[in-house]
Amino acid sequence: MKPGIHPAYRPVVFRDRSADFAFLTRSTATSDKSVEWQDGNTYPVIDVEISSASHPFYTGNQRVVDTAGRVERFERRYGRGRGDR
Repeated sequence: MKPGIHPAYRPVVFRDRSADFAFLTRSTATSDKSVEWQDGNTYPVIDVEISSASHPFYTGNQRVVDTAGRVERFERRYGRGRGDR
């Protein structure tokens, strides 16, 4: 690798505030904010909107989609049986 052209690869905390979940990993991502981790050291922190702790696929809390309401709205809008001609 050429010296001086690659970003610094260092420990960074990724934090999901919606699930109150954080994990320490290594990354080239940068941040102006920092947080004190469980080991007493201070690391840059990056807030994420969704993580494995809050994603429906991993948590099993899938949202129920109201398909019956969508079908009724479609039938009201376009009429039932218009394609029967």
